[in-house]
Amino acid sequence: MITDFGRFDEMIEDMTKAPELSVLEICAGAGGQSSGLEMAGFGHSLAVEIDRDAAATLRLNRPEWDVHEGDVREVNGRDYKGIDLLAGGVPCPPFSIAGKQLGADDERDLFPEAIRLVREARPTAVMLENVKGLASARFTPYRQSILDALDAMGYDADWQLFNSSEFGVPQLRPRFILVAMKRRNFRKFEWPRAHGTPPTVGRVLEPLMASRGWEGAAEWAKRANSIAPTIVGGSRKHGGADLGPTRAKQAWLQLGVDGKGIVEEAPGADTPMDFVPRLTNEMAARVQGFAPEWKFSGRKTSVYRQIGNAFPPPVANAIGGSIAEALGAVVARRTTTGSTLRAVS
Repeated sequence: MITDFGRFDEMIEDMTKAPELSVLEICAGAGGQSSGLEMAGFGHSLAVEIDRDAAATLRLNRPEWDVHEGDVREVNGRDYKGIDLLAGGVPCPPFSIAGKQLGADDERDLFPEAIRLVREARPTAVMLENVKGLASARFTPYRQSILDALDAMGYDADWQLFNSSEFGVPQLRPRFILVAMKRRNFRKFEWPRAHGTPPTVGRVLEPLMASRGWEGAAEWAKRANSIAPTIVGGSRKHGGADLGPTRAKQAWLQLGVDGKGIVEEAPGADTPMDFVPRLTNEMAARVQGFAPEWKFSGRKTSVYRQIGNAFPPPVANAIGGSIAEALGAVVARRTTTGSTLRAVS
């Protein structure tokens, strides 16, 4: 395996990719995991998303994809028998410390639907991501029930907790990942390794902060000299377009960012040098690791929620690449975050 590291904003173009592996993705959201898996060499047979605006975002960026706008319960896995990968970012509220942590008693728990689709589609590999809360001791029996169900179907599986900052994303954003594979493939699977120090918020966002002529952007970037707190998107019922609870807003203020809301534009040329800016949705998307060309559909608050609820593409790229390797694919991958250019020999 050959690994090379680049800068956050570097795009590695004109790369020859192996024939695409196939993926059925549930709870696809605005395409964080989708675009990361695409960079890892996976082609979407189907993307499932119930939110209208998020589904529109997927179609906006990848009009050639088959996007099912609706409930995952409506999908018949037998229609995708033998697919290479079943992936999804199943809803996090059942396990989030910000909620009641009802787990299996929460109607939003879609792990049973994911297991149903595994049973019906028999994919070679499975990748499901969730919040750090699922890793807590109180959910040990629940996690084991998922492993037992997969084992009964002939899959070996493992859970791993990653911080997104380990893969070039300028925020902590811990994610708890399940990878399962048919036994012959799982023996070849290795979790991706963290690589290097993540870029600072200032380094990532200075070009955007300066885009309308604000002369204070360079000094602001010097102050924003660490990674960000985890961006949270909230839900339709709770939370608006701001950067999270009080503690998160205080952490953003230490970086020189007013976390009380999202604005439409970066500071202009007449903005005072010592101004404390708010983020735009474009800036929030960069902090999440989205590529500059990825666009979002919907109004400001809806877009922010799509961004805040996303699985950072560089993390999906890294884990997807490790899965592809275990499946025997030769994958040359481009990355938006100075993560990896990898070839499997």
